[in-house]
Amino acid sequence: MPDKNNKYFAAHAEITKVARLSIYSNTILLIMKLAVGFMLGSISVLSEALHSGIDLLAAVIANYSVRKAGKPADDIHKFGHGKFENLSGTIEALLITVAAFIILYEAVIKIFFGGKVELNEKLMGAGIVIMGISAIVNYYVSRKIMKVAKHAESIALEADAYHLTTDVYTSIGVFIGLVLIRLTGNPIFDPVLAIIVALMILKASYDLTKRSISGIMDVKLSDNEEELIKSIIVEHYSDYAEFHNLRSRMSGAERFVDLHLVVPKNQPVIEAHDFCDHLEKDIKEKIPNLSILIHIEPCEADCEICRKLGVCKLPNNSTH
Repeated sequence: MPDKNNKYFAAHAEITKVARLSIYSNTILLIMKLAVGFMLGSISVLSEALHSGIDLLAAVIANYSVRKAGKPADDIHKFGHGKFENLSGTIEALLITVAAFIILYEAVIKIFFGGKVELNEKLMGAGIVIMGISAIVNYYVSRKIMKVAKHAESIALEADAYHLTTDVYTSIGVFIGLVLIRLTGNPIFDPVLAIIVALMILKASYDLTKRSISGIMDVKLSDNEEELIKSIIVEHYSDYAEFHNLRSRMSGAERFVDLHLVVPKNQPVIEAHDFCDHLEKDIKEKIPNLSILIHIEPCEADCEICRKLGVCKLPNNSTH
């Protein structure tokens, strides 16, 4: 398992701190949007309130998942708890998808099925101010969360930051819509902007679902990371015959790699073990949150490497 002192676990206190910040900010914005939305009678503001409500629930889930993912391996979860973050991201994506369809339904009713759009003009200014505040607060919080998420490679936190970033754009959209209504006196902009908000939420849901499910399906490390691992192994080429069957996968912020390493047939076990330890140390210094398993195989007398070189390059293999 990854060392408790690695980057992810060392940043755990900061992760939980910003996760709570998201809960606090979304709670305040939800109350403000609900109050103004109902008094104003604006479906776009209420859709933003629903969006903040979903963001609040997502923040609670993210807070739980990052705390759970930060726990070390136990008797039941031998490979750690990293996939709690992927599960969290998938649940969050489903939640905001439901919110988007609710918003779409209400907006379509207003526009196409005779729903009457009436807004309280006296509270129009309050609605504009609340949307502006929401955009500013969410921008600040999302940047702070995203910075920590990238540093700690937390999918759950990154999903939360992505939610809030979407909320910034949708709040700006509703802000512009309310300004247009105030300038033109035409309330049709309200449900139209609500539809735009819903479509943006659906796009965020799709991206988040794709990212989260990829982790659950044991997607391999990036090409750059795999090439880095191979290059580090190649740097020690004089100490082994070859390596093959290199596999990798992600589990939340944690990485797992296994490979087969061919060593001299008569090499003492202790020497092979020490070499593997050295190799693992070199790889872990370059790639964070990594668990690596190396399977040792004896070099065959008539291996392909020897046939190409004409002589065995491994002095410990006395059969050559």
